[in-house]
Amino acid sequence: MSKNVLGIYDLTQAGFSSGVCLTLSDGPLELGWRHSGLTSDFIADAMALRFAASKTLHADIHHSIEYLSNELIENAVKFRLPGKIIIKAVVKYDIFLIRIRNEIDIATSRRFQDILTKMLAADPGELLIRQIEANAASDASVSGLGLLTLLADYDARMAWEFEASGEERVQLTVTASLALPLTSTE
Repeated sequence: MSKNVLGIYDLTQAGFSSGVCLTLSDGPLELGWRHSGLTSDFIADAMALRFAASKTLHADIHHSIEYLSNELIENAVKFRLPGKIIIKAVVKYDIFLIRIRNEIDIATSRRFQDILTKMLAADPGELLIRQIEANAASDASVSGLGLLTLLADYDARMAWEFEASGEERVQLTVTASLALPLTSTE
């Protein structure tokens, strides 16, 4: 498998030299789930700090960064193979950037690429409504709302990079950006 990029290719070129870099070490899934919220809260605290002069602006930016970070970290924890999850985050001007890298198995990679291809070919707002309706009509716990919410309601820009990293392993790198408001209605 060669490298395959879905979404906004330019995001794969984003630099993170002035941001934070965190590594979540492998452990039981429960440990990762408990710590994904703490990790996303830490990232939001660190990245929103420069906006603390305005309480409302700070709260809005903190919430958006935390939501985006939490969704992506939870997905990395949920679908990963044993190994590390590398998280990089930075605020550049009025843009929040996050990159999460972990390994997944080939079957998961294929399913995810199929889902993303269909998702990126349609309107995320319409897909979100359809997914909410499908979840309400089903007894099964169906996923998919997180990414659609990020794309439809938060206007997140995203790129997913799939690259073979060994037999039956694929390195998945997700890069996302979020425009931050520079003023508030305080």
